[in-house]
Amino acid sequence: MNHKKILAVGLAAVMTVGAAGSMTVSAADNETEKITFVLDWTPNTNHTGLYVAESLGYFEDQGLEVEIVQPPEGGADALVASGRAQFGVSFQDSMAPGVAGDNALPTTAVAALIQHNTSGIISRKGEGMDTPKGMEGKKYATWDGPIEVAMIQNVVEQDGGDFSKVEMIPSTVTDEVSALESGSVDAIWIFYAWAGVKFELTGAETDYFAFKDINPVFDYYTPVVIANNEFLEEEPETAKKFLTALRDGYEYAIENPQEAADILCEAAPELDPELVLASQEYLKDQYKAEVSQWGYIDPERWNAFYEWLNENGLTEAEIPENVGFSNDYLPE
Repeated sequence: MNHKKILAVGLAAVMTVGAAGSMTVSAADNETEKITFVLDWTPNTNHTGLYVAESLGYFEDQGLEVEIVQPPEGGADALVASGRAQFGVSFQDSMAPGVAGDNALPTTAVAALIQHNTSGIISRKGEGMDTPKGMEGKKYATWDGPIEVAMIQNVVEQDGGDFSKVEMIPSTVTDEVSALESGSVDAIWIFYAWAGVKFELTGAETDYFAFKDINPVFDYYTPVVIANNEFLEEEPETAKKFLTALRDGYEYAIENPQEAADILCEAAPELDPELVLASQEYLKDQYKAEVSQWGYIDPERWNAFYEWLNENGLTEAEIPENVGFSNDYLPE
């Protein structure tokens, strides 16, 4: 469930996608409007509200028929940019190369699925990696993405460490628990709502630090719902109806984690019900966190992360303020 891998192997495909096809999805009165939504990864608790909205008829109540599809290797950005999907799941960091400049993609983040960045570094307990400086002399599994590496360097150096002493090894991790237990790596970038909770369920003793706790600029938005720009322009009311139903799905998941977990497991029976429920209990307080409006994207936090990328030369084109997102389509 780590989008860093998708970004590393699929960025070229995303950047070469051109707009194709008509985005008109409107239907005659009393007819269902069809929407395609592409995931970022296999179904997991980041997506629970989507499956709740489908299962409980929230999309149908809005006159929508939603098809949920798996992503291609390049991630959701490619399908949404091309017009073959109206909505999908992406991440503010992986959106960065396509937000501005000659290679800008025709997509916009229209809702935050989780209010804060819950990712960080997990390691075996007691080996000194409860803070970034402890990564000195240890093996970190990297996808060698420019933003990823720059973030690791930043947190290590902010903690007084020497980044050159971190052993960056190509990641082949498919299961974080077994990778740490085997000793093949010492430190792994995870999203706590899934992999962190999984470690808890196994009883494994670990240390962990979150990126946002080391440098607040890393409290960016991951994941987000993106939409095709042409679709937003041509069908703004349909976009609002979709996000209203999606909001209702996530509000239900917040209030009813057990029932929401059951709905996700019914849609994706390959998932471990114990992990899904534990993850759902964790995320019920993360979907909205302290904000009153589901999906809200704070312009200050959005801009702060992209300004950090600009300052560190991590984008080909400078990203202006307030580009790449909109709160205009969110339900009140």
